[in-house]
Amino acid sequence: MLPSFKKIFCFLIMLLAFVLAGCATVPKDLLKLPEGYLEKRQLQMRKYDTIDREKVISAVAGVLQDLGFILDESETKVGFVAASKKADATDAEQVAEALFLDLLSALAGTYSNYSSQVDAVQYVKASAIVKPSLDGKNTVVRVTFQRVVWNKNNQINRVETINDAKVYQKFFDSLSKSLFLGNVLKFL
Repeated sequence: MLPSFKKIFCFLIMLLAFVLAGCATVPKDLLKLPEGYLEKRQLQMRKYDTIDREKVISAVAGVLQDLGFILDESETKVGFVAASKKADATDAEQVAEALFLDLLSALAGTYSNYSSQVDAVQYVKASAIVKPSLDGKNTVVRVTFQRVVWNKNNQINRVETINDAKVYQKFFDSLSKSLFLGNVLKFL
C-alpha cells in the first residue's frame, strides 16, 4: 500500500526544516563577554574574611543608609538589599544650552521648549547581593548603582549604570570600616 500524499508532504516539510536548521550558523561571539565586563565586575565586588552573612547584610544596609539611601527591600535569606535616594540632577551647562536654543528659536520666530527637557531630578538605586564565596570561607558582596534621570516635564531622560570608581570605592571603604568596627566592638 502506498503512503498517502498527506504523509509524504509532512515528511518533506520536516526534512526541509531539518536541512534549513542545519544551515543556520551560531555567531562566533555568542558566548563572548562584553568589553570591560571583568573591570566592571572587579569594581562592583569585594570579598570579606567572614562567614557571618547576616552581619555583612546588616552592615551593607547600614552603609547605604549612612550614604543617604532609603532601604526599599531587604531579603536576608537570599542576601539581597535594595535602596534608593532622590537627588538633584540639574546641570548648569545643560540649562544654559537649553536657554540659548530657546532664545534662538524665539529670534527665528518659532516656538521651542528646550528648557523643559533639561535634567531636573534623579533617583539613584543601589542593589547589593551578599553570598558565600565558592570555597565557603569568605563572604562576597556585589553592589551596583544605577540612576534614572527625569526632566522638568517629568519624563525619563535616561537610565544608566553608574561606573564611577569613586562611588564604589566610597561604598566598600565604608563597608570595610563598618565590618571592622563591628568586630572590634564584639571583642570589647
